[in-house]
Amino acid sequence: MSRLKQLGQNIKQYRKAKKLSQNQLAEILDFSREHLACVETGKEFISLRKLFEIADTLEISMKNLINFD
Repeated sequence: MSRLKQLGQNIKQYRKAKKLSQNQLAEILDFSREHLACVETGKEFISLRKLFEIADTLEISMKNLINFD
């Protein structure tokens, strides 16, 4: 599995753990839901700044977000 796809799966896992829908998280991050969906499936890149925002919003460390083990 590619790292980009694994990153997306990690985002999705932590988003669901916080009981947030894609729409809710996208709104908080000022994303479109479609863009977030593409990030979660590994089809689109995401900036480092947005990764930090996601980690902060989901209250997790960047280390957990980018854990590819």
